[in-house]
Amino acid sequence: MQGGFLTEAIGTLAAICTTIAFIPQALLVLKRRETRDISLAMYIVFNTGLALWLAYGVAIASWPIIIANIITLCLALAILGAKLRYG
Repeated sequence: MQGGFLTEAIGTLAAICTTIAFIPQALLVLKRRETRDISLAMYIVFNTGLALWLAYGVAIASWPIIIANIITLCLALAILGAKLRYG
């Protein structure tokens, strides 16, 4: 089962990295309230993808996928909300 542990560790590390990488963008958008250069279509598709990854994580009971996508979805929804509010 060493391979299973290694696989889970890699997935967890990947989830942590991709979630942490998204935080500065979300904070910048929320602080500056500037979303002119952000694509609305991209964030709609991105949030849809995150929701689907979350559903997949729940379906396979993978906590790294579930937690990472909950956090990233919240951040991305905040950016999408800012885009809709501030244009």
